[in-house]
Amino acid sequence: MKVVIVGGVAGGATAAARLRRLDENAEIIIIERTHYVSYANCGLPYYIGGTIKDRKKLTLQTPESFRARFEIDVRTSQEVTRIDRANKQVEILDHATGDTYTETYDKLILSPGAHPVSPNLPGMNSSRIFTLRTVEDTFAIDEFIANNHAESATIVGGGFIGLEMAENLKDRGLTVNVIQRSNHLMPVLDPDMASLLHNCFRSHDVNLTLNANVVGFEEITDKSGRTTLVTRIENNSFAPASDLVILAIGVAPESALAQEAGLELGMKASIKVDEHLQTSDPDIYAIGDAIETTHVVTDHPAHIALAGPANKQGRIVADHICGINRRFAGSLGSSVMKAFDLTVATTGLTSKAAASAGLDFDAVVLSPASHATYYPGAQSMTMKVLFERPSGRILGAQIIGREGSDKRIDVLAVAIKAGMTAYDLTNLDLAYAPPYSSAKDPVNMAGYMIENILEGRVAQVTWDEALVAAGVSTEQDTTPMSANSADTEAAESSNKAGNATTENKRGSQTDGETNTANTVIVDTRTTFEYQCSHIEGAINAPLDDVRAFLDSLSKNKKLLVYCASGLRSYLACRILMQHGFDCANIAGGYQFYEALYKDRNADGEGVGDCGLKA
Repeated sequence: MKVVIVGGVAGGATAAARLRRLDENAEIIIIERTHYVSYANCGLPYYIGGTIKDRKKLTLQTPESFRARFEIDVRTSQEVTRIDRANKQVEILDHATGDTYTETYDKLILSPGAHPVSPNLPGMNSSRIFTLRTVEDTFAIDEFIANNHAESATIVGGGFIGLEMAENLKDRGLTVNVIQRSNHLMPVLDPDMASLLHNCFRSHDVNLTLNANVVGFEEITDKSGRTTLVTRIENNSFAPASDLVILAIGVAPESALAQEAGLELGMKASIKVDEHLQTSDPDIYAIGDAIETTHVVTDHPAHIALAGPANKQGRIVADHICGINRRFAGSLGSSVMKAFDLTVATTGLTSKAAASAGLDFDAVVLSPASHATYYPGAQSMTMKVLFERPSGRILGAQIIGREGSDKRIDVLAVAIKAGMTAYDLTNLDLAYAPPYSSAKDPVNMAGYMIENILEGRVAQVTWDEALVAAGVSTEQDTTPMSANSADTEAAESSNKAGNATTENKRGSQTDGETNTANTVIVDTRTTFEYQCSHIEGAINAPLDDVRAFLDSLSKNKKLLVYCASGLRSYLACRILMQHGFDCANIAGGYQFYEALYKDRNADGEGVGDCGLKA
């Protein structure tokens, strides 16, 4: 059997190695148009930033190592230019010599990947504009920065590559501007969760320009002879001039070869495959960033360009070619990214994707600690978990935090893949010791919260809904101090000292100026926290004193209740509901409000699930 593989890296190289392990007699040829057949493409930004210092570390396998270990014929700097399906052969161009030759195949595996989107805009021919996809791209950017003593960069696009480049260029000492066409970074996040990411990048002095459509570029030279590149934005506005521009506005499947061969294409012109990853020609397989796959949650077509699925697909194709009836069951799009001191992790559907799929869904927002707060080093994370109504099936999750964020997203990815519900999450038996988790793991806690909502023990609203209902302006605030910056002892002391003030507010604030006739916002944090900053017109009814407020609250009004994280306000809602009040918990708590509307992330060091310092 003779197998020709078009493209190496994650999918093609994996398929080749697996084929050899299954069939010692097969003739295996990899045709790779770049100089590198197997490299750490996800590590490329970190070489530019200086975290990875040795070029050799980027290369996982070489043609020589493939030959020595696997007896695989790897031909780099060569490109398949045509597929002759009738005669089962491919036409190959040798870029080193310029010669063209043909190679026959019994089975053909297409792993051409995807190419960066480069729109046809004025000024695109500038030598200061780069994309990042290959090792050659990496070295070109690195050398340009060094040779030109670059001091600034503009990145167009706020996805994985754009943001990883922003961090690494900042680490290298450059001034960095990021321009994003939509209203938030990272399309795999919901806008509310993305606000945490925005605050992080701004706190590290990365300039963000959102809702900006780039329409062209223009080189300018100042009086000293220094040339920079100006990025033009729609409506005659401009981004700051910079020494170089990185285009990171997405990728498109490399499907031209398949299309010219008459193979069936799917969404975004990706190559259509079946569950065995066979194309419309059963002797031709396709894998990786070039193919249309299926989303596990919706069972709808999807284009998911990630290394993890590509590796799995390469193995499955090799198995199927060798007679093992293996199937690819689709992808969740699980991902994780380092963003300075934060971890950004996602899996499954976003709210936008769930709505597009026609699902009846809701979400919970929680801020649990990474491990027991009495053990040093705990860090809070912000989790958003989407679920289906009324089944409670988990649809997606997004986590932004530090330690332990990646662990929880992986647990939730497994839960989604297994079709688990919130009720299953509550029963997951997860490892616990104080340095690693809490007895109620954050994943368990998400299940409890969803369970309470589905069973009617608490209603919830988003901050957008709450502020609109109460007529509160998001421009209002009291002081810039973050409430959870104080320790619990100081908060309790101040709360006791402020009892008289709280008493005086009873009744007078029930109908605060910004509350509508039928809606009242209730702040159940301590008086100290309330005095640090609070929602305009909110009544301060600390959780431990909330029963003392029962006579002064109207049962004819809707009470929208918040605390720092959502935990104490949930407890307050349970008390109020059992006393006949109509109330709802505001998802995410005040620290989520600050991230959404005040452009500041809460201090997560040693903060308990209730939002107070342990």
